[in-house]
Amino acid sequence: MSAVVDVAVLGAGVAGLATAIDLASAGLSTVVLERKPFVGGRAYSYDHPALQEVVDSQHVLLGCCVNLVDLSQRSGAAEHLRWYDEIPFLEPGGRRSVLRAGTSPKASLGFLRAPMLGWKDKIAVARGLREFFAGYPQRDDESFAQWLKRTRQTPLAIRHFWEPIVIATLNDGFERCSMRYAGQVFHEAFVKSAEGGRMGIPTLPLSEYYAHFATYAESLGADLQLRASVDRIERIGGIWSAFAGEKAVRAKNLVLALPFEQTAKLLDVPHIGEFTHAPITTIHLWFDREVCDVEQCALLDTRIQWLFNKSRIRGNAGAEQYLELVISGSFAELKMQREEILHGALRELAQFFPKVLAAKLLKSGVLKEARATFSVTPGLDAFRPDTSAPGEGLYLAGDWTATGWPSTMEGAARSGRLAASAILGRSCLAPELKADGLARLFVRD
Repeated sequence: MSAVVDVAVLGAGVAGLATAIDLASAGLSTVVLERKPFVGGRAYSYDHPALQEVVDSQHVLLGCCVNLVDLSQRSGAAEHLRWYDEIPFLEPGGRRSVLRAGTSPKASLGFLRAPMLGWKDKIAVARGLREFFAGYPQRDDESFAQWLKRTRQTPLAIRHFWEPIVIATLNDGFERCSMRYAGQVFHEAFVKSAEGGRMGIPTLPLSEYYAHFATYAESLGADLQLRASVDRIERIGGIWSAFAGEKAVRAKNLVLALPFEQTAKLLDVPHIGEFTHAPITTIHLWFDREVCDVEQCALLDTRIQWLFNKSRIRGNAGAEQYLELVISGSFAELKMQREEILHGALRELAQFFPKVLAAKLLKSGVLKEARATFSVTPGLDAFRPDTSAPGEGLYLAGDWTATGWPSTMEGAARSGRLAASAILGRSCLAPELKADGLARLFVRD
């Protein structure tokens, strides 16, 4: 019979790796079982056989993602982050506005000068942001669509400010986004502090980036086992057993750090039907020349929310150029053929960067992720379970649990650290950022 370890963690995504790092740091014997041959969960990359390129769906982290930043620094992954203090917003035709986070005079002046909005639109945005100075709603019963109407946002303010940020961060439409989490995004990233709104982009493919987390967990003593697909769990005599085929790992505590649909296959989760997925589609383009002169930007008045210049971000700038375009909340694209998506993306991209028209497209790929995130629909908080909800030494982790955050890598990291906190009996969470600028006068720490 196998030895009994202190904790078995199912899943080596961000949640499972965060759990393992904190538990192994505390000296607990920890085994991590992952069904895939790589770590990172949904934040993954892979070698595309047809393209002969390593591709991923670009994830970013913000300075306010304090737990993800902390784990990145501890594991050494932070050395592979490129940080940005400004976000360019591009309109068709090439006109640019640049926004900075926080309430410093420089950030405020940049907002006032932004040509993408008229004065009436800026007043409407300021009226909306004022609601987030002290914090954000703790109830989640209002949709973002309702909030936009209640605060009398103008059509241009919606299209050029609220839409690109909310859809890109919450990966869903306004009717399906809880105002609590939309408010949290703006409070943490645009109001509370300049540090909170800094954007960090991994310069490595995602699986390589999160491999640093795995290596660090192993250096602390955690046992990581890949290609270990657990098909059932049971508790006998106060000990949990996780069965991967005929092999079983026995543990005093068991953490299910899995997406909600995988958790439901192993455990009866109340109200699991309340959770739904939202898709992301990414378009990968390789041109024979440089067509784009920015490293990252939001694209306005288009289906594409964000552009990432992967050649520059990964430090491979040269004669050719690799771009990734992101369509969040891409429900329509799930029903479209690859060529239709590609043709539309190229047509829209040329409106911002005319050099596309003269360039040769060397190769391209379209990646659809139907289950990219869960949707933070209004009222969902009532059904998001606490990490200790199952009881008897069984814990839940994953961004869909009651983290106080939406479906983000930070939410996943927090869930893992909350599970570790419950097992250890002390908080493992990183300290929150302090308010700066004018926000110090309003924010309640």
